[in-house]
Amino acid sequence: MTVNKKVLILSYYWPPSGGSGVQRWMYFAKYLKQLGWEPIVITVDEYQAAYPVMDPSLLEDVKDIKVIKTSTREPLRFYSLLISGNSQSGIPQAEVKRKSFIGKAAAYVRGNYFIPDARKGWVPYAVKAAQKVIREENISRLITTGPPHSTHLAGLQLKAQFNVNWWVDFRDPWVDVFYNTSFYRTAKSEQKDEAFEKEVLHSANGIILTVGGYLQEQLKKKAIDQHFVVLPNGYDTDLMNTIPLAQPKDVFHVVYSGLLTHNQSFVEVLQVLARVSTTESILLSLAGNISHEIIDEIKLSVPQVEVVYHGYLSHKDAVSLMKKAHLLLNFIFKGAQTQMISGKLLEYLATNVPVLSIGNPRSTAGEFLSQGSASVMLDAKSTKEISAFIEKTAFQKGNLFNHFPQLDQWSREGLTKRLINEVLSTS
Repeated sequence: MTVNKKVLILSYYWPPSGGSGVQRWMYFAKYLKQLGWEPIVITVDEYQAAYPVMDPSLLEDVKDIKVIKTSTREPLRFYSLLISGNSQSGIPQAEVKRKSFIGKAAAYVRGNYFIPDARKGWVPYAVKAAQKVIREENISRLITTGPPHSTHLAGLQLKAQFNVNWWVDFRDPWVDVFYNTSFYRTAKSEQKDEAFEKEVLHSANGIILTVGGYLQEQLKKKAIDQHFVVLPNGYDTDLMNTIPLAQPKDVFHVVYSGLLTHNQSFVEVLQVLARVSTTESILLSLAGNISHEIIDEIKLSVPQVEVVYHGYLSHKDAVSLMKKAHLLLNFIFKGAQTQMISGKLLEYLATNVPVLSIGNPRSTAGEFLSQGSASVMLDAKSTKEISAFIEKTAFQKGNLFNHFPQLDQWSREGLTKRLINEVLSTS
């Protein structure tokens, strides 16, 4: 008897969308295909989507994957136009700007009219496309991934209509995500969002999380009998092996890659770099979604440091920049200390370059980093420890490497094998 190895994946983010949100299921799909499965992806047409960044280079990794693109209705475009004057720029990520009247009004609209989120207009299109695929391809396995968590509402409808084994992937928390507290939500809005989350938690066959610990405990209280599987983010071995380590010899090269906002504690690290720069030549390379306001603030804080902002880089170019560093910086979002371990952090570790992360040392991510020979999570107030780590790394630049035990457990291929064994094979 031939086993049906088809799995339908609903993901709003998909190449050529860039950013961290797209990579998790892009790589799962890539390695599912290599391991004998047939992933079928339903996503939104990139010309209608509200993607904050684009990275066409990622298309190469999923060129063999069957992808169905749908239309969408995007109230997010009007929200984006309201706060930025540009309907294509999307919403600010990981922080809510509330200093101006327009900012406060936009936060209220976002929190009370876009429930569960501003991409909910995609749901009917995703459902219609999925209904057709399920019937034509005899699909028995369905995965929805969020954010946007409105994608799970499509899963709810499909679960009610078809005999599918439906797993929900929480890349980030839903109701308890840290930035929800900034939206001036009314009690009615909070109750509506909680009701959506509760219905999804109780209706799905299983829940996939990127991190266990406190987040899993929170969700377990909401759905006591639900089955949870922790599949963390990871790094792609193929990509890492194609890019050589290329650290400069005449300057201490510090790199930060990713989103950077005022909701992250980076000032203390800048103060240390400013002191070290009086005796050591420093190059600070920045890449990702970073406002000109923050770039200017950084340059003023470290006048003797050469600061280079590369803008948003393709994934391959971002990894290449990481491998040119003597020190990699990471800043956990305030309020998200217990909620996630980013894929970027795993890629940092896979470079073998020393890592300094600012956050809660007792968090899951902090305890995880502590396993490395030259990777630490330090509280922003621990200025002596921050200074000591940076000075040690600068003194040993080019000779200090971060060795992490059993790192291959977090390879994208290895995690996909776990996905098959712990999720898809349970169908």
